[in-house]
Amino acid sequence: MISHVCVGVNEFDRAFAFYSPIMAALGHELKFCESEHWAGWKPKDQPRPLFVVNRPYDGHAAQAGNGQMVGLLAASRQAVDDAYHSALANGGTCEGAPGLRPQYHPDYYGAYFRDPEGNKICVCCHEPE
Repeated sequence: MISHVCVGVNEFDRAFAFYSPIMAALGHELKFCESEHWAGWKPKDQPRPLFVVNRPYDGHAAQAGNGQMVGLLAASRQAVDDAYHSALANGGTCEGAPGLRPQYHPDYYGAYFRDPEGNKICVCCHEPE
């Protein structure tokens, strides 16, 4: 259903340094990186979906949207924990610590954070422990 998701950033190098360890914790590999402009990660065994960080093409400043969030799928609860802790260690801010969210479904385990530019990210696992 999803081909790619783009998250607009103003400071590409900072965003690349922030997202690289998160993508590694989730088992994703770098598909491309064009210096100072954009980079994209993908699952190791599939060509898509892509998670892309990029400077806006129109040249205007990137802005985080109110009510917008990107949800990244994790294969395990440990991967959720690892991605979340990596985010906080690299300048992210907590929007909800890792844990079960049974209001979504009994096995929903997620964490929420904002990147250094204010973009809201969720990392979640839907599998039982």
